[in-house]
Amino acid sequence: MDTLDSNTDIELSIIMPCLNEAETLRTCIVKAFEYLNVNNIKGEVVIGDNGSIDGSQEIARNCGARVISVPIKGYGSALMGAIKAAHGKYVVMGDSDDSYDFSNLNPFLEKLREGYELVIGNRFTGSIKPTAMPFLNKYLGNPFLSFIGRLFVRSEIGDFHCGLRGFNREALLALDLKTTGMEFASEMIIVATVNHLRITEVPVVLSPDGRSRPSHLRPWRDGWRHLKFLLSHSRGPVFLIRELLLMAGGLIRRLFRVLKLI
Repeated sequence: MDTLDSNTDIELSIIMPCLNEAETLRTCIVKAFEYLNVNNIKGEVVIGDNGSIDGSQEIARNCGARVISVPIKGYGSALMGAIKAAHGKYVVMGDSDDSYDFSNLNPFLEKLREGYELVIGNRFTGSIKPTAMPFLNKYLGNPFLSFIGRLFVRSEIGDFHCGLRGFNREALLALDLKTTGMEFASEMIIVATVNHLRITEVPVVLSPDGRSRPSHLRPWRDGWRHLKFLLSHSRGPVFLIRELLLMAGGLIRRLFRVLKLI
């Protein structure tokens, strides 16, 4: 599993954000390289490391991946660092917690080769294995935020927050995405929609992640950041609804802070 030279004509870069993922990173990288090898795809694996102190960088390099150190903290920052450093025409991004199967990326690459510029995984048309997603996220948070996205941004995407997605690297970089945190996932879809990129979805399977520690995701904080970003991009007659939702969300957030739930 040797890294490919930067001058090689690389079709696909598989990228992962990383912050102390020593428990699962090797499994993800091995699956990614196996996918490239089995399907005879010229590719690479790039890790956007956000300051790991558990040996994740060494694990990644030993597995043949390129490691990009990203000093600005955040999910979006780690991904953009890896995207900018990638050499592939196409990019598939996914979490490094072993919740997505990097050994089966053909649905994404096939759509990209057809000319789609952004391919989003949909866990709800695919499969969510038991315990893979918290109850509130599965039945309230993700469906609600995806509904808001479809309503306000006029997007047809059914799963705004799936972490497994592919895109044409050049088209994605041209969007000049700015967010550094978890709302990066929403920004990508919103800005791509506004700029009329060709977008589609493919079913994916979400499995329980392989880590013994809690996820970096903080549902209420990150959900609120997603909601604010979605509402800030609403247009037309939904302006009043947007303002009311922002006020209600602010009140709910303050309440949870008082209760020390955030």
